[in-house]
Amino acid sequence: MSISSNYDAKTVEDKWYGYWMENNYFHSQPNEKTPYTIVIPPPNVTGVLHMGHMLNNTIQDVLIRRARLQGFNACWVPGTDHASIATEAKVVAKLKEEGINKTDLTRDEFLKHAWEWTDKHGGIILEQLKKLGCSCDWDRTKFTLDDDMSASVIKSFVDLYNKGLIYRGFRMVNWDPEAQTTLSDEEVIFEEQQGKLYFIKYKIEGSNDSLTIATTRPETILGDTAICINPNDERYAHLKGKKAIVPIANRVIPVIEDEYVDMEFGTGCLKVTPAHDENDKNLGDKHQLEIIDILNPNGTLNSFGLHFEGKDRFEVRKEIAEELKQKGHLLKVEDYVNKVGTSERTKAVIEPRLSDQWFLNMEELVKPAIKAVLETEEVKLFPKKFNNTYRHWMENIRDWNISRQLWWGQQIPAFYFGDGKEDFVVAETKEEALSLAQKKSGNEKLAISDLNQDPDALDTWFSSWLWPMSVFGGILDPENEEFKYYYPTNDLVTGPDILFFWVARMIIAGYEYTGKRPFENVYLTGLVRDKQRRKMSKSLGNSPDALGLIDQYGADGVRVGLLLSAAAGNDLLFDEQLCNQGKGFANKIWNAFRLVKGWEIAEIPQPDYTEKALAWYNAKLQNTLIEIEDHFSKYRISDALMAIYKLVWDDFCSWLLEMVKPAYGQPIDKKTYNSIIDALENNLRLLHPFMPFLTEEIWQNISDRSPKDALIINHWPVMKPFDDNLISDFDFAAEVISGIRTIRKEKNISFKETIDLAILNTEGFTKNLDAIIEKMGNIKTLSYVEDKVEGSLSFRVKSNEYFIPVAGAINVEEEIEKLQAELKYTEGFLKSVQSKLANERFVNNAPEAVIASERQKEADALAKINTLKESIAGLQ
Repeated sequence: MSISSNYDAKTVEDKWYGYWMENNYFHSQPNEKTPYTIVIPPPNVTGVLHMGHMLNNTIQDVLIRRARLQGFNACWVPGTDHASIATEAKVVAKLKEEGINKTDLTRDEFLKHAWEWTDKHGGIILEQLKKLGCSCDWDRTKFTLDDDMSASVIKSFVDLYNKGLIYRGFRMVNWDPEAQTTLSDEEVIFEEQQGKLYFIKYKIEGSNDSLTIATTRPETILGDTAICINPNDERYAHLKGKKAIVPIANRVIPVIEDEYVDMEFGTGCLKVTPAHDENDKNLGDKHQLEIIDILNPNGTLNSFGLHFEGKDRFEVRKEIAEELKQKGHLLKVEDYVNKVGTSERTKAVIEPRLSDQWFLNMEELVKPAIKAVLETEEVKLFPKKFNNTYRHWMENIRDWNISRQLWWGQQIPAFYFGDGKEDFVVAETKEEALSLAQKKSGNEKLAISDLNQDPDALDTWFSSWLWPMSVFGGILDPENEEFKYYYPTNDLVTGPDILFFWVARMIIAGYEYTGKRPFENVYLTGLVRDKQRRKMSKSLGNSPDALGLIDQYGADGVRVGLLLSAAAGNDLLFDEQLCNQGKGFANKIWNAFRLVKGWEIAEIPQPDYTEKALAWYNAKLQNTLIEIEDHFSKYRISDALMAIYKLVWDDFCSWLLEMVKPAYGQPIDKKTYNSIIDALENNLRLLHPFMPFLTEEIWQNISDRSPKDALIINHWPVMKPFDDNLISDFDFAAEVISGIRTIRKEKNISFKETIDLAILNTEGFTKNLDAIIEKMGNIKTLSYVEDKVEGSLSFRVKSNEYFIPVAGAINVEEEIEKLQAELKYTEGFLKSVQSKLANERFVNNAPEAVIASERQKEADALAKINTLKESIAGLQ
């Protein structure tokens, strides 16, 4: 068989992915096997592959391929998320480019554009995952807006409403003026920003008195409806019962008293703007204040903004400050750093806004999810350090605002039939809604045309929190065969940034609907950063083209490169050189395979050294298997890969193949050859989850294989008992071989030239591996002696001494001269170090680390002098 001299990743990847798909290896159906299930964290439907996806999905593929080899019925469900805010924003922007405003369209017209956009750009990322080698069950691909998925979401909403857990409330919410929708608390990112603190003077009605307030948002004074002082603050006792005049607006507002006001903060006077601050809203409710909302949904001022109407809030901030200054109301402005809430999606500054919204009461729902992670550990987080983050979020949870002022998403199934606040019903279909509305209103003449469905859509996370259940039809039909077989799933691999958004909510939903955990283990990967520890982003230009990396280094090379630096839960500092290292590893394995396949096989006896070498390697393999199992059990995937990497590169390629390799032009015995193939195949089994393409290519080239013999569905190496002593004995022998090689190199003794080796075996080391030492050291005669051998070069391994007679091998006089010159130099170096250490001033003033370094230099020099003197004496 002709084997290419170079490994061609591109050809191999296309060939074997097509073969795997053709033979349906990724597909799973319920059967008698134990299931192993993973659901993919669904990426945005119109997204493209980035480094975070690459890392996350490589890890999932490693887990699923390993489970397949372990004999589980492995099922990895792929899919995408409709990402309501992000997708709607893209569609709105596209329409704007075409001169179309969303407001000019009906809901159905807009959704037609949104579906066209999704059909055109959607699913690209799933095709890109195939390039990475992901072995998802593509027949099961789901989209969160599929009919059955949407039906699951609507059923869940109705169910929770009927349980009294979903309610409609007029609350202060987080408003994103760019996306023009509410956001949950978890979608707001607080960032420290450099701002200004404005000190503004308010006149007191009917007097010459005034008071001063401090605010970071002077534009909101137009919505002020009170000034609040602490009743215990003697500075303002004279203001009790008085009224203040709002600058510019010239509205008269009461001075109220409340112990909520911190007398030590700012001026001790607080402007109260109930429409634009949650704490102010609470004060307003308590004191029955008027509510004046000065902002439009897009962040511009409305008619209550007076002559600033139509202008952006930040533009008005500058203009109103200038007007206040001109009118003598602005006393001073100070620099001020404060935390500003921004939208996770659009980065816009969030506005607190009063609005009728739908909420999910979380108080009781959250309890089983807290218990599962923090008490019973039915669900385990890896690394465990994230338990504290989970606890903080879950124990401080607030009701979830689940409505969004968007059209792209599941429309809230609430139907209004009148003008009253309670004139609505909640139902899965319009027909059911009509029946409920007729009963609630007492009006049997109500028709479907009289019903108006709530225009808002549900938060995207309200669909994805059902993901592990809904992908198997578990919400619509909890008794179906697939759901009962695949659920609960096994592992979830995701980023810590969505631990609350998604992971915690899935756990909550799982216990609410099934009483079971949705998954057993959650592996939280680190975030991918560049070498400067910056998060990768398009704006910084530090995010490499994922597919470009695959083209350059091969999918296997990129997978290895990513995982070599992906410690559990720690951020990955991506370095493209690691992908090159992965490519180099692939070439190393390919060349090892070519070497083995190039040997001529003969029916000749097996040499003693190959039998010993194979026994050692099999023990080493078994020991590595134990190490790998331990790493996988702790989700230390990169450590598992590194253990395999060392086994293959160091133990297999650098040691085993060198030990058994026949002399040039000579054949290898059949028994050894077959054992080497067995060892290679076990290596391929271990490597397959990490490097699927390369391993399948080599596997299929070892011998003719039918589809049922493909590596992807073969089996994981079998664990067997082994002798630990074989490994420790070989480690000792390896040090001996290394000592021989060092002397050959230093003394320019050609490896082709045989040498003798005498051993003073004070360590009592086994003679069992002498044959290997002879082979690897090209030893002509190996003997054991009772005393030192004069006229020899020597080295030590522990207390054993090894002697290589040098007569004829080197020029003794030249060697002694060289050693004496080295001795003289080292003695001079020692003298300079000791003189430094004898200097009291140096010792008293130098840092401890510097002194320790000098003492180490002294010890090293003394040891080297002793060795050089022994070597000279041995040659004289």
